[in-house]
Amino acid sequence: MRVLSEKVTFAGQDGQQLAARLDRPEGSEPQAVAIFAHCFTCTKDILAAKRIAAGLVLRGVAVLRFDFTGLGHSEGEFANTHFSSNVDDLLAAAAYLEGMGLAPGLLVGHSLGGAAVLAAAGQLPAVKAVATIGAPFDPAHVLHNFGASLELIEREGEVKLELAGRPFTIRKTFVDDLREQRQRQRIEALGRPLLVLHAPGDETVEIENAAAIFGAARHPRSFISLDDADHLLTRAADAEYAAEVVASWASRYLGLVAPKPLPGVPEGVTRVSEADPGGFRQDVLAGAHHLLADEPLSYGGTNLGFTPYQLLAAALGACTSMTVRSYARRKKLALDDVTVDVSHDKIHAVDCSECEASGGKIDRFERVLHLAGALTLDERDALLAIADRCPVHLTLEGQALVVTRLAGEPR
Repeated sequence: MRVLSEKVTFAGQDGQQLAARLDRPEGSEPQAVAIFAHCFTCTKDILAAKRIAAGLVLRGVAVLRFDFTGLGHSEGEFANTHFSSNVDDLLAAAAYLEGMGLAPGLLVGHSLGGAAVLAAAGQLPAVKAVATIGAPFDPAHVLHNFGASLELIEREGEVKLELAGRPFTIRKTFVDDLREQRQRQRIEALGRPLLVLHAPGDETVEIENAAAIFGAARHPRSFISLDDADHLLTRAADAEYAAEVVASWASRYLGLVAPKPLPGVPEGVTRVSEADPGGFRQDVLAGAHHLLADEPLSYGGTNLGFTPYQLLAAALGACTSMTVRSYARRKKLALDDVTVDVSHDKIHAVDCSECEASGGKIDRFERVLHLAGALTLDERDALLAIADRCPVHLTLEGQALVVTRLAGEPR
């Protein structure tokens, strides 16, 4: 499934146009809709936001991620905003989606955006579930970013600070608004399933915040540790994991089902297409079946699916197991269970006495058969021998012809 990302704009809480991205599954209607709220002074295009949105889209969830007023590509002055205006921007985003017939059923908030979704959820009847990532329990937690300048802000009325390498004007109204929030009461009255994701080593928003949110929430509530992730989920694997967890958790509340293959895949064809254009993750579609292929993190992938050689080993193992089972049925053998372990590596051709090649390296697959049941030694030997008649085994040991052409060219 490909991610279709569309630039959109909508009117924010004070009429300013807010820049947004609506990410949705290409070629199919979304099963549910989510809003993603970004972290303090971040934007909709921060890597974590893009990766989490893409991960949710792969599960059939359309995601609206937008820049709060005065940030990113949105209009307005950041100096005129505060936490309450962020909440109002969230409500405006929900109203925009509702106007399109896409009422959001899921809110996902990162850091201060997590506090914002907790504050907004109670005003959005269509929302069925809420997830926070590295969120503070009290929105005023963000004040620690101002350090010694906080006293100057309160005395002077406003101060220009450098946050995350960029200049921002912070006014006393911003500080006062944060201190006036009654977040505990909101969490206690949330009335929605809540998922809290937090990294124990988060140095920006300490793990105690997650404990406080979880403690104030009513059931159903869940907590997931993000282990050694950093606050911004800068590693792709951490953001991908967060997206997968949120999607899996929310599926029971949003009624998500496994994605269906894209239309237009002919019968008898296995189609492989990029699930993350520019990356290694691939959608593999065959008939009504779907799986992911990928590469490990060490090779630049996201480790969310089988590697190509693992798929090849799986084909050999599955074919072997089916062949052994078919023989056991035909011969009425007492085979209770069969498991096939397949490993793959490269060896020098000179080390293979059975191989015709004499130079370079060749692929070597090793199968280990685990046969359970009241089988005689002769029956076990027969099953071992029949494993070599597996069609995929014969293909790998024989000669295969691969013909490649461009789409649209004659056969």
